[in-house]
Amino acid sequence: MSEVVIRRPEPGDEATWRRLWAGYCAFYETDLPEAVTDRLWGKLLFPDSDIHGFVATLGGRVVGFVHYLFHASTWSNQPYCYLEDLYVAADTRGSGAGRALIAAVEAEANRRGSRRLYWLTDAGNSRAQALYETITPRTSFIVYRRSLGEAAS
Repeated sequence: MSEVVIRRPEPGDEATWRRLWAGYCAFYETDLPEAVTDRLWGKLLFPDSDIHGFVATLGGRVVGFVHYLFHASTWSNQPYCYLEDLYVAADTRGSGAGRALIAAVEAEANRRGSRRLYWLTDAGNSRAQALYETITPRTSFIVYRRSLGEAAS
């Protein structure tokens, strides 16, 4: 198998990224408005955006993505980095793409002086957990989430 290459998304990646994004949303059983997807894609193309991303390629083909953002913390003078979305196409899982995407976010978080990198996954996503637990231990925190507003997601 070819080597995994991590890079920033480019305009020519849009169709493939949208297919992967649709797969990610389907996995989490969510149906986002097209305007949300359009906004996200637009933000990923601009380095000064509040949302950032990388894509993973194998043999020149985009096979995965990661999205992340930085935010202030009440517990630190340094920002935290939240890895919000990570997805690798089913036919390339186990290729190292997921691990490489996380490593790229970690490197960027270190470069930007972040105090912490963190992410969440569904309790039933055992395949992702198997990877994540080789990278860092699971915390004991439980997440509570309440949607707000008419268009909350």
